[in-house]
Amino acid sequence: MQYRRRSFLYLAGAAAVSTLPRPARAETYPTRPVQIIVDLAPGLAPDVAARLIAPPLSQRLGQAVVVENRPGAGGNIGAEAVVRAAPDGYTLLLAISGNAANAALYPKLSFNFAHDIAPVAFIGMTPFVMAVTPTFPAKTAAQFIAYAKAHPGKINVATAGIGTAPHLAGELLKMLAGINLVQVPYRANFMPDLLAGQVQMSFVALAPAIGYLRAGKLRGLAVTSAKRLDVLPDVPALADFVPGYEGSGWLGVGAPRTTPIAIVNTLNRNVNAVITEPAMQERLVGLGIEPEPMTPAEFGKLIADATVKWAKVIKFANIKAE
Repeated sequence: MQYRRRSFLYLAGAAAVSTLPRPARAETYPTRPVQIIVDLAPGLAPDVAARLIAPPLSQRLGQAVVVENRPGAGGNIGAEAVVRAAPDGYTLLLAISGNAANAALYPKLSFNFAHDIAPVAFIGMTPFVMAVTPTFPAKTAAQFIAYAKAHPGKINVATAGIGTAPHLAGELLKMLAGINLVQVPYRANFMPDLLAGQVQMSFVALAPAIGYLRAGKLRGLAVTSAKRLDVLPDVPALADFVPGYEGSGWLGVGAPRTTPIAIVNTLNRNVNAVITEPAMQERLVGLGIEPEPMTPAEFGKLIADATVKWAKVIKFANIKAE
């Protein structure tokens, strides 16, 4: 009788436990739509990339993947929304290199991006082209550096704003090459002024730069990636002239810090599958993104390294967020 009573109590307890809410588990995840928050305005390359990968990722997961834009405060509004979200895999962040730099740009943030966002999957690097007007005296990156040293403070460099990835790419060049360039931040499109020669140089995103380069309206001196790009085989890497230089942006997928590793691995596997499909790779490259699958650990190391690197650049240049 005592054995039967214990059995009854065990079964009753198990039944009660089965009715309690369960955390998301990899074998059942996802059971409802997944949201990817983009902390930039619609239409920019990271936003377009998120909307490109969302449909095939939805097909693989068996649930809708919805992209929502939450721009503002240099990307901190969207990032914080994910940091504060439930760690169940249903609220994700399209993480970009600017998120890593913001830790130094905004010292009073209420969260720590590198600590509070779990790295899920890397999408790819977003290199820039160091471009000048055709009338600029330098025809190579080496000549540009020599010219800058001979004319300190005389070269104006257009950027998309203080603390943006192209701005930091320029400051990294100043730091490593020992040159003095004048950063000119724009709130609107700076391309007309660059084409007209009112500013002499800019680190331009790959996708919008290619057409101008091929038309001869801009001259590409170098790319910010560690090596040459297949889409611009005749343009060398800036690292060929400035050892250790790598100033590209990047994007990937992040989640709240305590998201279960099983869910992180599920997402990582499926995002990697999406970005390695040949048709998707072609579309991403067309956006100026060099797709590259990574493990969560590899992406985490990239975030940690970027946080340290850009903090040094921001301190060197004494950059203050607007």
